[in-house]
Amino acid sequence: MIVFALEGNQMDTAPQAARKGRKYDDVLAGAREVFLTQGFDGASVDDIARKAGVSKATLYSYFPDKRLMFLEVIRVECNLQLQGAESKISPQVKLKDALRIAAVTLVDVYTSDFYVRMYRLVVAESERFPELGRQFYETGPLQGRYRMVRYLIEAEERGAIKIEDKLLAADFFAEMCRADMFTKMLLGIAAKPTQAEKDRVINGAVAMFLARYCPENC
Repeated sequence: MIVFALEGNQMDTAPQAARKGRKYDDVLAGAREVFLTQGFDGASVDDIARKAGVSKATLYSYFPDKRLMFLEVIRVECNLQLQGAESKISPQVKLKDALRIAAVTLVDVYTSDFYVRMYRLVVAESERFPELGRQFYETGPLQGRYRMVRYLIEAEERGAIKIEDKLLAADFFAEMCRADMFTKMLLGIAAKPTQAEKDRVINGAVAMFLARYCPENC
């Protein structure tokens, strides 16, 4: 997948997917479970192979090292969420409705057990493995950022909105969709929010974005 690197006039390439094969899904499912329960450093290749029901040789044929396996788990999970949102947004969908679809997706991601636990893992390990933190950002959050910017470019071309700094607008929107829910979950001081609590943030993020960037004709 190619995305636009808007800080310059160049193209940025997303991390390459792992080699696919008959046991790929089994390996990924096993790795997902082991990483979530044991962390990045604590997860062993032996445990992942055992959980996936494959040999270590098979596992290494897909992922030559543990870091790539960890990043692939994140990449696949993020892509599933982003592709689900994109499949619902077409040029015919009104701006307000498209923003709501995006907000629902972001809020669901930020409040998912998977994202919260993976985020904790990366923060905990990034001091010892700084490359892991950078690649986590490029594999997950950065892809969502660029897809939002791409949508804003297309919406501007249709005359639906005009935004000078689309990167900043995308960042504002993503942060509004976190509100205080993500931080509380991250720190373990709040349980998963109710749908009413999530709707409050979703509606607020859409309203604030439109008030800032399209106050008159959206």
